[in-house]
Amino acid sequence: MYRFGILFLMLSLSCGEHKPETKMEVKKNKKIVIAHRGASGYLPEHTLPAKAMAYAMGADYLEQDIVLSKDDVPIVIHDIHLETVTDVAKKFPEKKRIDGRFYVIDFTFEELKQLNVSERFDPATNKAVFSKRFPAFTSTFKLHSLQEEIELIQGLNKSTGKEIGIYPEIKEPAFHQKEGKDISKIVLEVLSDYGYKTKNDHCILQCFDAKELKRIRNEFKSKLFLVQLMEFEIDEKIEEIANYADGIGPWYSQIIKGKDKDGKWQIFGLVEKAHKYNLKVHTYTFRADQLGDFESFEALLEVALYEADVDGIFTDFPDMAVDFINKRD
Repeated sequence: MYRFGILFLMLSLSCGEHKPETKMEVKKNKKIVIAHRGASGYLPEHTLPAKAMAYAMGADYLEQDIVLSKDDVPIVIHDIHLETVTDVAKKFPEKKRIDGRFYVIDFTFEELKQLNVSERFDPATNKAVFSKRFPAFTSTFKLHSLQEEIELIQGLNKSTGKEIGIYPEIKEPAFHQKEGKDISKIVLEVLSDYGYKTKNDHCILQCFDAKELKRIRNEFKSKLFLVQLMEFEIDEKIEEIANYADGIGPWYSQIIKGKDKDGKWQIFGLVEKAHKYNLKVHTYTFRADQLGDFESFEALLEVALYEADVDGIFTDFPDMAVDFINKRD
């Protein structure tokens, strides 16, 4: 019942205040807000309550990190491991591999559903990574499949009249291939089954692995909007990326380079170069409780969205980003 209670609360907060958005209204919004693992600043990441909350907060897209189970079910979870967000060490201690980790791929979907999900924590100390967020090891949260999350989002789209998109990431395809599983093939089949086939279907597919993203475009002939995630500076490869992807996803520190001697934020030319090749730029990760050198979350958003001119942001706090953009525009 906890899922329905939170869902009802979140929808009550949103549906009575905002008129339903049409597809055209969503597409016209230049600056998009992507709920990073859902409303993960408020509820445990990648849980259905966190996704329902992010939906109600007005995010344009909800993110899904995807890892395969032993029986080939796409699971929505950030890591290929389980021990930093679940009680797997207590429930299945015998499933620990020699490296001390518990791998999603070693568990069936039925086994994974037995686990309780928590706010992210350090397994060595049991302390939460973000101490001021939802209390760790409290309430009841569960893992779920990509199919279950899509059905939640599409159901809400129907009941609210909105058209909120999904933003799945294929996690560590090389690892899955070594384990004998083709995660991209499975994920693309699920997306197709639910109507996500083209760039007009409100689905953006992302991956850090350039080789795999090229495979998705060229071997699988995917017509989805593809985003090449970037962990390091690879601006010299922008022209190559434009041959197979529609956007890039850099860390915002790859764009904003600190202040000059006059106190002005220095903007690296990555966004400008990407736009030259008609690539959208969706940058990560914006956290109100992890500001670095910025004096406020609003200051960070202002520099990234309007000085650096990124097209969208991944954030743990979608409500704050949506509110800022609405007031700014």
